[in-house]
Amino acid sequence: MARRGLTFGTCLFGLISLACAPGRAPEAARPAGEVVQREAQASAQAPMEPRGGHFVIRGAEIVGVGVADLEVKDGRIAAIGEVAAGVPALQRAGRWIVPAAIDSHVHLSYLPGGRRLLDGGVAAVVDLAAPLTALREREAPPELVVLASGPMITARAGYPTRDWGEDGFGLEVEDARAAAQAVETLAAAGAKVIKVPVTDGPTLPPATLRAIVQAAHARGLKVAAHALFDRHARAAADAGADLLAHAPVEPLQARTVEAWAGRAVISTLSAFGGAAGENLARLRAAGATVLYGTDLGNTQVPAISSEEIALLMAAGLDGPAIVAAMTTTPAQFWGLDRAEMPGPGVLAVGGAASFLILAADPRVSPGTLAEPEAVFIAGSRR
Repeated sequence: MARRGLTFGTCLFGLISLACAPGRAPEAARPAGEVVQREAQASAQAPMEPRGGHFVIRGAEIVGVGVADLEVKDGRIAAIGEVAAGVPALQRAGRWIVPAAIDSHVHLSYLPGGRRLLDGGVAAVVDLAAPLTALREREAPPELVVLASGPMITARAGYPTRDWGEDGFGLEVEDARAAAQAVETLAAAGAKVIKVPVTDGPTLPPATLRAIVQAAHARGLKVAAHALFDRHARAAADAGADLLAHAPVEPLQARTVEAWAGRAVISTLSAFGGAAGENLARLRAAGATVLYGTDLGNTQVPAISSEEIALLMAAGLDGPAIVAAMTTTPAQFWGLDRAEMPGPGVLAVGGAASFLILAADPRVSPGTLAEPEAVFIAGSRR
């Protein structure tokens, strides 16, 4: 409450002069309704921070850009730079802004809905293995960008059809022709990536693996291989697979590491352990692209995993590399950074306004990515 007419000597003890100042009755003596009304008016006049619509964030450092205004309108980024006064503003000096995260390995069928992902700062996911119905009957909220594989293409009685994936998580084929037709089926249902298991028997023979890769590439689809051991990772590379769905858990031979140079590996270090961290470091040193992924659904981790971030650091990734593995790198790898309408993972004018506000610079303290002060998805605060 503002103090007016404060005059020492007017009342006993100057500290209570507000209550006794000329022309003002003590608060306790004033009608209760008047006090409540004035407090409500003062609250209504106080500036409210916008949570969506048209607004600007001022004073924060946009990672990769510097300190700049970030204007949001209708769910997209309207401007980056100096924004004129008059737009409702959030003052965020001393804070950092990064794109919302992309998790390149989840299982939404084991974690239906996807709202906890959005609330935690994940704007896009790659759903690597789900029943065919999941491609046709989307359950995730529309704000969550989902690139889904549908079921893995596997051998008769192959992984995972006699294990955790017995309820439609594998699409069994007998030969190369049937495998190529399976790719057609998945692509027609909306698959954006194809996943294959490369395991001990029953497993897909090399000719069938190559047929899958050729059919997928003919439709512009990448092929992810579940290959946890050295011999399996080498077979997947020989077949032309584009990425490893997990960092393998068995120490890789030098020739296997070299075979994956120029391709990609999804981390999932917190899901398996073993030699995964060492293998990830060696694959990265050989030129493989690292994509952040948690195996969320099969694992129970927060939307953004502090454990996965810590393990990436232990594998030799510094702050900038971790930020990239969670944002710009998967955006480019999965084609979400298209110039005409950028999606999650990048902050660009015209692109989706999906970003995190952080209390510390993630390039120095990567763990802060798992503890955002605020999450905005498609221009709305979660």
